[in-house]
Amino acid sequence: MGPQDRNHARIVLTGGPGGGKTTAADLFRREIGERVVVVPETATMLFTGGFPRVGDPKARAATQQAIFHAQVALEDIQGALYPGRVLLCDRGTIDGAAFWPAEAPEGFFETMETTLEEELQRYDAVIFFESAAVGDISIEGGNPTRTESNEEARRLDIRLREIWSKHPNFHFIPHSRSFFAKLGQGLERLQRIVDRNGWLDSDA
Repeated sequence: MGPQDRNHARIVLTGGPGGGKTTAADLFRREIGERVVVVPETATMLFTGGFPRVGDPKARAATQQAIFHAQVALEDIQGALYPGRVLLCDRGTIDGAAFWPAEAPEGFFETMETTLEEELQRYDAVIFFESAAVGDISIEGGNPTRTESNEEARRLDIRLREIWSKHPNFHFIPHSRSFFAKLGQGLERLQRIVDRNGWLDSDA
């Protein structure tokens, strides 16, 4: 489903582990109010609910399949419940390609019976928060379900950026030694995107 086929705007916030996207989504929703709806990170919901997280390649592939289908359903549910709103998606359907056990992401899209192009069309804009691990800052402590080391977070950050940067409305928020400065930059960019498209002009 592309932007022209739905009654709401959809922005994905993504990036390597420890990038600040979840905090940014929550702050923006608090600032704007009910016209913005956050779609929470599906993987975190599943893992905190007891979904197994193991390293075996077949098990990892099965996990990413479950996350993908749950992500699609959750976005569609929120879109149906809140027409006319701006959906802020904490990660999107494409993220699973970076966590796929094979190096090449093509197998992910084939398994999900979709394409990168189709999934990019699900979103009106992408804001990428570069991981703090890029600056060699520890990412521990933010998300209790996060298991990646800094090195793994850096690799994931590179893979995610390579894939998501193909979106025509891609915005990159680089790592900063100041987390508040980084959040401020991300929120300012998000506000500009929303304002430019007039998504919050109405009282929907």
